[in-house]
Amino acid sequence: MASARLKELRDKLDSELEFDRDDLQKELFNLRFKSSSEGLANPSRISVLRRDIARINTLLRERKLNIRGAQSRS
Repeated sequence: MASARLKELRDKLDSELEFDRDDLQKELFNLRFKSSSEGLANPSRISVLRRDIARINTLLRERKLNIRGAQSRS
């Protein structure tokens, strides 16, 4: 399943990836805040969000440095 998600991310433009990353970071902040105050129904969601943010950051960095044939897609 991770490879399908990665392919979906690779097909997006840089601006879309940055927007998605910002969205995920906001969701992560809200989950952490909620976790400390009242608890979560699904605490594993935090680690999933962290991995997705890391994947997006990695793709953006690869494109910036032209690693693995990744071209910047503006």
